[in-house]
Amino acid sequence: MNKSILRQESNQYFIEDVKLNDIAQKFGTPAYVYSKKNILDQINFLQSALSDIDHLICFAVKANSNLSILKIFKESDCGFDIVSGGELQRVLTVDSSNSKIVFSGVGKTVSEIEMALNNNILAFNVESEEELIRINNISKRLSKTAKISIRVNPNVDAKTHPYISTGLKDNKFGIDETNAISLYKKAAALEHIKITGIDCHIGSQLTDLSPFEDAFIKLASLIDELESNQISIEHIDIGGGIGISYNNEEISPIDFYVQMIKKHLLKYNKKIILEPGRFLIGKAGLMLTNVEFIKKSDHKNFVIVDAAMNDLMRPSLYNAFHEVINLSNSKESNDSFDIVGPICETGDFLAKERYMHANQGDILAIMDVGAYGFSMSSNYNTRPRIPEIMVDQDNFYLIRERENFSDLIAHEEKLLERS
Repeated sequence: MNKSILRQESNQYFIEDVKLNDIAQKFGTPAYVYSKKNILDQINFLQSALSDIDHLICFAVKANSNLSILKIFKESDCGFDIVSGGELQRVLTVDSSNSKIVFSGVGKTVSEIEMALNNNILAFNVESEEELIRINNISKRLSKTAKISIRVNPNVDAKTHPYISTGLKDNKFGIDETNAISLYKKAAALEHIKITGIDCHIGSQLTDLSPFEDAFIKLASLIDELESNQISIEHIDIGGGIGISYNNEEISPIDFYVQMIKKHLLKYNKKIILEPGRFLIGKAGLMLTNVEFIKKSDHKNFVIVDAAMNDLMRPSLYNAFHEVINLSNSKESNDSFDIVGPICETGDFLAKERYMHANQGDILAIMDVGAYGFSMSSNYNTRPRIPEIMVDQDNFYLIRERENFSDLIAHEEKLLERS
């Protein structure tokens, strides 16, 4: 699965049945564009692979939090994995039932915990003893009982980028596996806490899925120990992290992942919760950008475009690879270019050393940006955030308008006279 959303016919590029040039002409560049069919196909693919397992897919909202996209997941009977009060509010906007929300993250504030308790979420994934005590105290004050899982850090190397590896002892996430049972015992003694699960998430963008087996083995051992201490759980949350192919990486088959779940966790007869993000949305999006200038020198050639690192942070932050396709000229070239934006930073690049033909006015597509594209964007250099567009068969429509300067200064202008 996870196929490219782009299709070429007679020198025209399409998403589903829509020409990309038509989108660029109507909404301008830069712009994010998504395929609804690709999102639905990925959801259905994963649901089918897990069909004989009692499971719940909780989409990782941090990957892409657009309301129209969250609505697709809600209508596909998915839950949500959130990491902030703002993400909770987004989910509540499209799904007021609240029964399928898990709240992860190491720094949950008092107001965020209050909001989650008042909306009766499925579970808090607790990441420290201090957080557990805070949740209990707030629950007592509100006369509520908080449902919790404890996030275990199993010290498993996910073999991914160090910034998105979360399951090692050096990482800030979760409770060390050697201290987990002790914290469960403390949780069991708290009057306003109900233990409902165990949680583990070892990292993001895993192309080799074998590290999951090490994590599942450790989870199984901890579940055995919980049972021996008469501590029961209702679900096993195995996190997200399944990767996609950005640069022809070989991805372990999803069947391999499912078989590991069955081998190590199915015997407990508990609901399996997954928190995928990138796997479901990553390849569903691309970014359109216009070539402003071609700059050549004896040492280096640059394609300067109207998109920048504030629009797509991943290349600058992770040195991440995204395929770039010139929609105006698909011929190969012996000339190598760095594709860069107008931001005043050397780190402002979208791609490096790409062999391509490019001319001023060409439209480029930056591929596989559905996850952590728009959601990580910013207004750096006072650049308005760009629009998001959904393609649905032969229709396309805005799901987020392009910001303008008035949007950027709205929270400052009215205070200007006071300063």
